[in-house]
Amino acid sequence: MLKTLASLPRSVWLIGLISLVNDSASEMLYPLMPLYLASVLMAGPKAIGLIEGVAEATSSLFKLVSGVIVNKTNKTKPWIVFGYSVAAIGRPLIAFVGSWFGVLCIRFADRLGKGLRSSPRDTLLAESVPANQRGITFGLHRSMDNLGAVIGPLLAAYLLAIQMPLREIFMWAIIPGAITVVLALCLKEPPRNISSIAPTKFVWSLAGFPPQFKRYILVVGLFALSNSSDMFLLLRARELGVPQEEIPLLWAGISLITAVFGTPLSALSDRFSRKYFIACAWAIYALIYVGMGYSGLTLGWLCGLFVLYGLFKAGTEGVEKALVADLAPPGLTGRAFGWFNMCSGIMLLPASSIFGVLYEAYSPTAAFLFSGGCAFLSLLLLVFWVFRTPKHA
Repeated sequence: MLKTLASLPRSVWLIGLISLVNDSASEMLYPLMPLYLASVLMAGPKAIGLIEGVAEATSSLFKLVSGVIVNKTNKTKPWIVFGYSVAAIGRPLIAFVGSWFGVLCIRFADRLGKGLRSSPRDTLLAESVPANQRGITFGLHRSMDNLGAVIGPLLAAYLLAIQMPLREIFMWAIIPGAITVVLALCLKEPPRNISSIAPTKFVWSLAGFPPQFKRYILVVGLFALSNSSDMFLLLRARELGVPQEEIPLLWAGISLITAVFGTPLSALSDRFSRKYFIACAWAIYALIYVGMGYSGLTLGWLCGLFVLYGLFKAGTEGVEKALVADLAPPGLTGRAFGWFNMCSGIMLLPASSIFGVLYEAYSPTAAFLFSGGCAFLSLLLLVFWVFRTPKHA
């Protein structure tokens, strides 16, 4: 594996470094958002669900837009640079808002930037390496991304420990944001096959994709209905007795597990079947959410479930994207990632909104059981429908 890692192109490592720095800023703020919304802006679970749902749905829609544009123009770098620039400008502005609606507007802009950069970035990664290196490539990217998600919460924990106000912590995010934009400007377009001619018009549909890819996209969308904002996991941890200053450390622990195991698990998927990795990870996710809903959950079991959550992320984040590249026909990689990213994110609006309503109106147990049930149904469809063996085979 180390030899393969060393042979990966410069662009793969540069994108990984960009994600590391960007997530250092993003994840420094992410675990503080529910605390900031609840303690400073006096917003409840319903508002958190609405904010995260709208933000992620926006990101998802523009992931399809950027994916289609990439296939039309064969250009990825301009959208990557622009997307990171929007995020770098938007995050520090949270320090100046006076209501949760202001946070909603800024999160909208931040996720707009993510939507415009994600599919071009994934396309650049997929086209920079041969098919037998896609798993380790996406795994490396996710590992470096999650390493940034370790650094960010540790910085947040340190700043909280020295009693820096939450508003000032948000302002510090401007520094890694600026570094991210500079690094993105150093990217180069991957070499492309001249025979891959851009279409004469924008194509938005799934026309030209095999049936298995279409089934996969549908089931990914259903699974996303169970995958509400991670802020609810942190909110649950706080309610179960985890001190405020330790919430960023808990989130950093998840990201560390994902960073350590993401690359080797994704590399294994280059040698074995990717579908088994995804199926096992989805099963773990269903168990995690059922467990999180248990009313007698102790702090020890809570930490155990958070460890499993880190392993779930490690076993899916890179592998799911590698499978998209595997199933996409030549020349349609950008649109394939656009549809995947959109369907895996568009359902976060209803997912987070439904979760927030169930959490506040009924109980945390009802919310977590709903998500666990959706995940289990998605697992069954993945195994018995998406990857079914044709009768004539």
